[in-house]
Amino acid sequence: MNTDAYFTELAEALRTTGVPEEQLARTVDELRAHLAESGTAPEEEFGPAALFAASLGGLAPAPGEPDRAAEHWTWTADLFNDRRMLAVHGDQGWEVEHLDSLGRFVCRRAPGVALAWEYRREVIAGRRRAKVLAELDPEGWELCGEWLVYGYFKRPKAATAGPAGTLDAPPAAPEKVWFLSRRAKALLTVWALACGAAYLSLGLPGFAILVAVGSALSAVYTANLETRRGKVAGARTATGKD
Repeated sequence: MNTDAYFTELAEALRTTGVPEEQLARTVDELRAHLAESGTAPEEEFGPAALFAASLGGLAPAPGEPDRAAEHWTWTADLFNDRRMLAVHGDQGWEVEHLDSLGRFVCRRAPGVALAWEYRREVIAGRRRAKVLAELDPEGWELCGEWLVYGYFKRPKAATAGPAGTLDAPPAAPEKVWFLSRRAKALLTVWALACGAAYLSLGLPGFAILVAVGSALSAVYTANLETRRGKVAGARTATGKD
């Protein structure tokens, strides 16, 4: 693909996501200037035009301008429910910026024509981190948060769905901020009773030990469970089974 054809495709993709013409022209001019200095081909430097346009974030504010118009929302879910809720909220245009210290998803949504987002969760503890990042980065996945042994990755749906990955009229921000599965609610009830018994019988030190041990065992169990599922899925793919 030659340079003119590449930037024509890029401009059309950015226009589809609602980027103003002035910002669009400025972006294309800056990218052309960068290529003139580097002497590389656009595909080599930026990747496919549609994927690159999606990664620019649609209606992102121009450099130096405050992002006052964007909506912001923070919510949380348990490990049994987080991927399902990320899919739901991603389809509504919510982009995860990061996870805070409590493990909550801190999100924003651009005004006007918002991008839909897709998410995935991977175990990235220890040696797996470099391997997972190396595998997902070429596919446009960006690490957007970490919790325990997990990494959460995001990618705009426009990268794979094109114009279908945008939202003209996203729904209002949910009032709910907790999304717990039935399994998590049951475990929390048992956990609360165990912590209460530990505090009453062993005092604060015993309570602290129970919380630490319980959290560690939970992280190890869920990580091992997810790794086993990944190996089973990989084996099925290798043998051609669904």
